[in-house]
Amino acid sequence: RSGQYTMNHDHSKKIPDGASFDRSGSQDSLDELSMEDYWKELENIHETRGNNHEEGVALVVKEPDEGELEEEWLKEAGLSNLFGESSGDSQESMVFLSTLTRTQRAAVEKRVETVTQTLRKKNKHHQIPDVRDIFRLQNDSKGKVCDGSEPSTVRTSENKNETHDGTKGPKFNLGTDEQKSPLEVMPPSDTDINLEIPFAEQAANLKDSSVGNMCKGGGGDTLLPNFRLPKDKTGTTKIGDLAPQDMKKVYSLALIELTALYDILGTEFKQQKAVKIKTKDSGLFGVPLSILLEQDQKKVPGTKIPLIFQKLIAQIEETTLETEGLLRIPGVATRVKTLCQELEAKFYEGTFNWENVKQHDAASLLKLFIRELPQPLLTVEYLKAFQDVQNLPTRKQQLQALNLLVILLPEANRDTLKVLLEFLQRVIDHRDKNKMTLKNVAMVMAPNLFTFHGFGSKTIEQSEFVMAAGTANVMRFMIQYQKLLWTIPKFIVNQVRKQNTERQKKEKKDKAMKKLLKKMAYDREKHEKQEKTPNDTDVPQGVIRVQAPHLSKVSMAIQLTEELKAGDIVARFLSQKSGNVQTLNKEEVFLYEIGGNIGERCLDDDTYMKDLYQLNPNAEWVIKPKQS
Repeated sequence: RSGQYTMNHDHSKKIPDGASFDRSGSQDSLDELSMEDYWKELENIHETRGNNHEEGVALVVKEPDEGELEEEWLKEAGLSNLFGESSGDSQESMVFLSTLTRTQRAAVEKRVETVTQTLRKKNKHHQIPDVRDIFRLQNDSKGKVCDGSEPSTVRTSENKNETHDGTKGPKFNLGTDEQKSPLEVMPPSDTDINLEIPFAEQAANLKDSSVGNMCKGGGGDTLLPNFRLPKDKTGTTKIGDLAPQDMKKVYSLALIELTALYDILGTEFKQQKAVKIKTKDSGLFGVPLSILLEQDQKKVPGTKIPLIFQKLIAQIEETTLETEGLLRIPGVATRVKTLCQELEAKFYEGTFNWENVKQHDAASLLKLFIRELPQPLLTVEYLKAFQDVQNLPTRKQQLQALNLLVILLPEANRDTLKVLLEFLQRVIDHRDKNKMTLKNVAMVMAPNLFTFHGFGSKTIEQSEFVMAAGTANVMRFMIQYQKLLWTIPKFIVNQVRKQNTERQKKEKKDKAMKKLLKKMAYDREKHEKQEKTPNDTDVPQGVIRVQAPHLSKVSMAIQLTEELKAGDIVARFLSQKSGNVQTLNKEEVFLYEIGGNIGERCLDDDTYMKDLYQLNPNAEWVIKPKQS
């Protein structure tokens, strides 16, 4: 079965005055959220559509057959060889599974079980492994968290009296913040986001200790908790800091973790599947992001954000961000339509006259660009999951889910979303003049990101209201906490390290895999050399050798001290200037951790090198410019 949704879904119906609605479905009490901006924006969108569309583009969203979703999920998670014809070849998956947490493993088991049953029903003549067999191999390590420590439930109860400064004590001593009830009573001004313990494990512990409703609250700007990340001595890892082969692992782990989190919280996590539709293969509006970027990279090599998107933002900012009602007041619909056509014809030729574009028109064009994408900026797969974030019990869990969802977005979508959110924050920074608070901006932008080609066109007004308020809240979250959302949680980076280590161990034993694993040969030789001769390597204990091929001083032995940070090492190299080498600024070069148990990782300046060295003693250390 496939339901056909067209773009011309009628959103013009207004909520009647004084309508009573059931607020239970939405996170915040909506009394303070004036929804007026939201409905007005929907009206404007409807009006523009009326003017702007000769023909509604149809997007087909396929209703999956039984087991199909789960099969797709296992493929996405990189575990398709646990079932079907290739189920014999699951060495790699076994390594992967051995690094999963309890809750992550349960999420995988649940999906394998469904697929297995479906395959049995269809009576496919595949070798169908029993779920219990797949996981029996791991049973000796059952219940271990990704770093091999005790299960978090045990750990947290033992660590009740640990300090919270993260200096000494067990590795996971931050884990107690979800457990202690006094913290629930504290005002939400200082709320740490724990990135060391997997989110689903935290949720399971929270459930066990039946402490539930943390940080629910009204909808004013001021009431969003001041979430922050505690400093991590081994450095915070941002999206973009890791090499592609490790990012692939991060993606799989994020998908499994998000699913485990939704499972624990009793929310259904369903990826939607879009059937390919015919889309324009050139132009500006209504063109897939990937095609736009292909066009643009011919003009500006290496660009990651569509040029038209960058230009529209620059155009809005050029006037001034202090204009009252910016983003809320629409441009004149007929003029926007004409501009749109002119841009299509002249933008790439460079003959378009930007002086004619009024600021409100540019804002309308920016929103139009987002809405016209043939697949939503938040993707067909995850749009519903983004919307469902509003149904999670606590604010902290909503933030954790958003963090994982951002990691799951394709790179082009994620980069464009980031530029958009940063721009929206700059608009909000001028709220004293432009009267656009976080709440107002979220209200106006939510319909542009979330109402997509009539997804779920059967909504009745009541649920539409709840959904409207909910998506506006998710929008607020994305703007308010954007800095946190682009962080890769430490527990995921640790799991990647563990996978790499396990994989290297296997390589050593299994010479037959050599061809496949040539990529890792370099790491392995180094690893073996250090194991054979622990004491007579060329670098003494507690000293690391740092290479800097791009700088005048190309190599230095650095003595590790408790306080030495990555930024200090970069500064030390940059201070050694000599005449003939081009000077690079502090902002242009970074220290990288390469090899050992990670592919490559760009270090933030505040990384304590001694702590990181203990985590990855076999790494090489190189200073170089960040790859764009």
